[in-house]
Amino acid sequence: MNVQALLQMNTIFISILIESLPFILLGVLISGIIQIFVSEEMIAKIIPKNPILSVLSAIGAGVFFLACECGIVPITRRLIAKGVPLSAAIAFMLSAPILNPIVLFSTYIAFGNSWSMVFYRGGIAFAVVLIIAFILSFQFKTNQLKQEHIEHKHHHKLTFNDKITGMFKHSIEEFFSVGKYLIIGALLAAAIQTFLKTSLLLEIGQGKLSGNAVMMALSYVMSLCSQADAFVASSFRSTFSPSSLVAFLVFGAMFDIKNTIMLLGTFKTKFVLCLMAYIFISVLGLTLLFIS
Repeated sequence: MNVQALLQMNTIFISILIESLPFILLGVLISGIIQIFVSEEMIAKIIPKNPILSVLSAIGAGVFFLACECGIVPITRRLIAKGVPLSAAIAFMLSAPILNPIVLFSTYIAFGNSWSMVFYRGGIAFAVVLIIAFILSFQFKTNQLKQEHIEHKHHHKLTFNDKITGMFKHSIEEFFSVGKYLIIGALLAAAIQTFLKTSLLLEIGQGKLSGNAVMMALSYVMSLCSQADAFVASSFRSTFSPSSLVAFLVFGAMFDIKNTIMLLGTFKTKFVLCLMAYIFISVLGLTLLFIS
């Protein structure tokens, strides 16, 4: 380990933090708003009783949230704690970083104003979210949060100023709660990017199956923000197939090192490992089946 390598790791670490922090701040602020201003009764009225409709409505809500895969975690935790079904909350968490207009537009620009990659990315992501939500609705009957008990607020007894104060207090607590996992994840991602030889991955990923798997592993290691990952993926167009590039764009926006650490701090370990395995298999299978 030399000084140059450490400096490179430090640069990558800081860039990941700078890229992620705005979305974390937005996420914890929205989490604070949900905690103080949204009651369990309001959630019960908004979320459809039908499991399929609840998942579809969650995906629709995800389209309008300009959040990355780490910034969406505190929002998801708060929604589940407020009574949103696990399958619907995870559908929201997985769809928001990919299906929002900013990410899709950046994909369009990165691939030379081509709509095909946008449709591939959005279509595969939508299919994966539906598959995952279906599996979770049958396998897990509890909310899977590590801390299942939440503080119930008596909204009618608080003045507006009290609510604003409580919102910011909760947001600050949430920031320090999830922030430590972001730092650990960013440090791990920076270390792996620095000391793992990318040339080795490129050499392994020459076959169709191995190419998709390698690009998914690369997206996990690089831990890019979903608003910028398309520009990195486009740089591999001469090396990897469109199927591998879509696998990179979908899996990396759902799972990477930094948000894995955050998820492990929020959900039970078995649930996180199952979720990762299901997403990996779904993305790999769908990209191999439908994209050449």
